[in-house]
Amino acid sequence: MKRWTLWVPLAIFLAVIALAAWRLTDPGETVVRSALVGKPLPEFSLPAMISGKPGLSRADLATGKPRLLNVFASWCVPCIAEAPQLMKLKAAGAQIDAVAIKDSPEAVKAFLARHGDPYARIGDDRDRLVQIGIGSSGVPETFVIDGQGKIAAQHIGDIREEDVPKLLKALEAAE
Repeated sequence: MKRWTLWVPLAIFLAVIALAAWRLTDPGETVVRSALVGKPLPEFSLPAMISGKPGLSRADLATGKPRLLNVFASWCVPCIAEAPQLMKLKAAGAQIDAVAIKDSPEAVKAFLARHGDPYARIGDDRDRLVQIGIGSSGVPETFVIDGQGKIAAQHIGDIREEDVPKLLKALEAAE
């Protein structure tokens, strides 16, 4: 047997280790994007989360005017971080509706009292059926809905200061 063939198993082992290390340092796409961007929202109807605010249905999002649909929860720390930006979007004229995920009316009321209330409607999605149905993978997540009820764009994660102009531009483009 030739001496170099003794090193082949070690070379293969080192190649496997190098490949694993490379994939661990560059995991590729880490965000699950909705397959419904560019498609109509599915039919849904959610009851009101809190008294004094109506629930939410697909028909409410197909009124001829683009709007934002924010998926949030009172227990979500990034949702707290994005609250000031949602208030800025509302002040800029954006209409914002919400889907509250696995939450309670008391917790949502307290959240809105502490961080502001940018929402026209809040639907109660305790079982996450609507969240999953629209292709949302977590909270917070915001969708731009055109006037016909079609998902025009998706923003994954909390809305930051630099995202506000982008979302306003996406709303404008969805008209």
